[in-house]
Amino acid sequence: MTTNNPRFISLLTRETLALVLAGGRGSRLYELTDRRAKPAVYFGGKFRIIDFPLSNCVNSGIRKIGVLTQYKAHSLIRHLVHGWSNFRTELGEFVEVLPASQRTTGNWYAGTADAIYQNLDIVETLRPKYVLVLSGDHVYKMDYGEMLAYHVENGADMTVACVGVSLEEAKGFGVMTVDDNHRVVAFDEKPEHPQPMPGSSDTALASMGNYIFNTDFLFEQLHKDAENPDSSRDFGKDIIPSIIAEHAVYAYPFRDPITGKQPYWRDVGTIDAFWEANMELVSVNPELNLYDETWPILTYHRQLPSAKFVFRDPGREGKALDSVVSAGCVISGASVINSLLFSNVKVHSYSTVQDSVVLPEAQIGRHCRITRAVIDRGCQLPAGTVIGEDRELDAKRFRVTPNGITLVTPEMLGQKGSASVG
Repeated sequence: MTTNNPRFISLLTRETLALVLAGGRGSRLYELTDRRAKPAVYFGGKFRIIDFPLSNCVNSGIRKIGVLTQYKAHSLIRHLVHGWSNFRTELGEFVEVLPASQRTTGNWYAGTADAIYQNLDIVETLRPKYVLVLSGDHVYKMDYGEMLAYHVENGADMTVACVGVSLEEAKGFGVMTVDDNHRVVAFDEKPEHPQPMPGSSDTALASMGNYIFNTDFLFEQLHKDAENPDSSRDFGKDIIPSIIAEHAVYAYPFRDPITGKQPYWRDVGTIDAFWEANMELVSVNPELNLYDETWPILTYHRQLPSAKFVFRDPGREGKALDSVVSAGCVISGASVINSLLFSNVKVHSYSTVQDSVVLPEAQIGRHCRITRAVIDRGCQLPAGTVIGEDRELDAKRFRVTPNGITLVTPEMLGQKGSASVG
């Protein structure tokens, strides 16, 4: 049976355990992650970032999934319980939360490798043939079955998924140097001077933070790393550089199997990147197709009434143009232009929201003008609030990014934030 045979791939996915690293703080998102871990940050109108790797697992046929949590995990865990607990446990399917429970030491997860190491007893109990380690904080659609087939075909001990990024962007990633067969010959974590990929002068091969290991090999390397007092317990900084010389480590280029082009993939790790990725979705034909029924992105979403647009008086029309408006929203005599509104957002009369991302439960009072902003969940903007027209004034009250995007949170408005609305 060939490795590209669907039957062969389905056997591989059934023998795979996915472990999603979802404990990251996402410090470059600043106040947006004050109440939630980065994987729990909202995205795309109704989703959270964690929904993308989890949906990729399900769509790929991988239904044994552990989610490793640590930083401010309450809203993330609540989301997983509400939206991802309907698996058939009698068939060995599950999405389980694996908090930093200090099984091996009295410490929290010290790094990505340590997070897996502290859960090796669970992995051993499940006895998978392969372990798929996933970053929980990127937005993309990917068939992990194809990566598994590539891993087996190459006889790899470890396979690293990778994307092409600019040399400037590569300074924030793990960068791989590969030979003609895509075997990794060097790996540099966040290098000052990234090496371009073969055949290119301006693009580097960056790790997506997604790895496949043969389980026995993973155990061997994690035990060895745990005994090294100088290790930072990280896959990119420690594990990968230590094994590439003597073991078969391959790079898996993330490519569309039909076009050969690099598919959509975003690291929404800054306020500017978060705003831009959400804004892309309001275009006529966004690169990320959330309406694709062949690869659905699953999530938990409250049962809410449909979005509503009311009043059509002169100067007081409830309308949304070139926008995404989620369930429960009420646009009452206001204009929403080129914006993305999450659930239960209320925009009151004579207000304009333009080029903005508004998270759930926010309310925009009357006579407000909001431009190029990210409004956090639960914000209550008073009547007459103006954001995005005077950068200097905005910077005194809110956070303004290098690209001029204004982040507003309840705390900045003097309103009490709550962990229950993370």
